[in-house]
Amino acid sequence: MDSDFLNVFTQPSTLDRFLNETVIAKGEKRKLIKPTSSNNPKLEQLKLLLIDWINRTLQEEHIVVKSLEEDLYDGLVLHHLLEKLGSLKLDVDKIALTEKKQRQKLSVIMEAVAKCLQLEESQLKWSVESILTKDLLSTLHLLVAIAQHFDPSLALPPNVQVETITIENTSRGLKTSNAVENITDDKENTEAQSNDAFDELFSRAPDKLEAVKKVFLQFVNQHLGKLGLSVKDIESQFSDGVILLILIGQLEGYFLNLRNFFLTPASTTEMLHNVNLALDLLADGGLLNFSVKSEDIVNGDMKTTMRILYCLYSKYKTKEA
Repeated sequence: MDSDFLNVFTQPSTLDRFLNETVIAKGEKRKLIKPTSSNNPKLEQLKLLLIDWINRTLQEEHIVVKSLEEDLYDGLVLHHLLEKLGSLKLDVDKIALTEKKQRQKLSVIMEAVAKCLQLEESQLKWSVESILTKDLLSTLHLLVAIAQHFDPSLALPPNVQVETITIENTSRGLKTSNAVENITDDKENTEAQSNDAFDELFSRAPDKLEAVKKVFLQFVNQHLGKLGLSVKDIESQFSDGVILLILIGQLEGYFLNLRNFFLTPASTTEMLHNVNLALDLLADGGLLNFSVKSEDIVNGDMKTTMRILYCLYSKYKTKEA
């Protein structure tokens, strides 16, 4: 019998070798990228793009990243990245040589990231331990989240998926389960779903339209009320971009310089300027994941205006005024 044929049955599989090489403590559960995804071209494209983005961002600091797993686990690069992108001053030493110091440093960094991105602990796809142990899946999720928040213009490859394996070390041995996980969003599907929802509302459920408008008006007035402003008509009062800009400023927590927009626009050109500024602010904040024609808002297109309001409502509906 051919020896190569025998080897198929006698040699351990790639997955078997992977499981043998992965150290999982008793009672621990870890989710990792399967070896079958190692040659995924989209995954490689994403890794190379993130490495290039980090190196360009930190060029003045003379930091060069070659490996996401090997160069980010100790927190040094992440520390510089957050300070550069978010103008944050983290109360922690730049260099941490011991594992204890690295863990402390990463704790401060993870807390700062969660605060900036306004994420609850249950929403995090990474942890101090996973980054410290050089877990690529967690590192990718973390970097993608940071990039989407601080540099939304970065063209991340869409719909990057990986095969994952969850390994749990139980009293009866290793227990495994497989899944497919998204690292980046499928932007086309996201836009299509958003469009479908409002197309459905306008074409097939007009009776519910007034109820949705009422929810949006209540949300808008809740946050504009303390400024002495009130919105009664979504179709007309958002068309010049003024209310939209003030609402974005209130929700995002910053003051818009009056010199940057027209408080009392006197022409379509000035209205378009205001709306374009609002759309840029939404895109910069990672809130706009579909294309919008500013002319549609200026022309009072109800469906487009409601889609924009939904972007704000979905993020800030639980925020107190």
